[in-house]
Amino acid sequence: MLCRVQATYEGKAQTMGTKQGDISLLNDPVAQQLLHANSPAKLAYSWTDGTPRVVPIGIHWDGAQIVIGTPARAPKLAALKQNPKVALTIDTNDFPYHVLMVRGSVAIELMDRIPDEYALMARRTLGPGADGWLQNVAGMLPAMGGMARVAITPEWVGILDFEQRFPSEIEHAMAAGAP
Repeated sequence: MLCRVQATYEGKAQTMGTKQGDISLLNDPVAQQLLHANSPAKLAYSWTDGTPRVVPIGIHWDGAQIVIGTPARAPKLAALKQNPKVALTIDTNDFPYHVLMVRGSVAIELMDRIPDEYALMARRTLGPGADGWLQNVAGMLPAMGGMARVAITPEWVGILDFEQRFPSEIEHAMAAGAP
């Protein structure tokens, strides 16, 4: 069974070219919704042996960078220091799917405290349970060697919303008038 998905505007079917790659897409309402969502992002990076890795992770958007807090001795930090290029995606589970894709480079700052952005992320995602969690993390700081503030500077951004912006091949097929 084939299903054609069309974008509609004022009752007219249309496709909208996706200006993938432009970091100004971070200001788009779909991007803003996802950057402030309670669901985890997925961080992809290359391990020290070159194999790909992806991990779910809480993020905080500060208006310029996507910031992650992680234990200072987390194994991923060695890989990120070796190759600071990463990809990150945040998406929804219900149709029409909304997807934010970001590629960028990380900067790592070791700290002897919980990064402010980590606390903001915890309060946003955990709600009333955040303060208890943050107290537990604060108690673990000596054992973790502190925390690392990992800031991703976006260099490429893409959005799919399956309403007006689709994967490129679907957009091409729609523009060609495929049934």
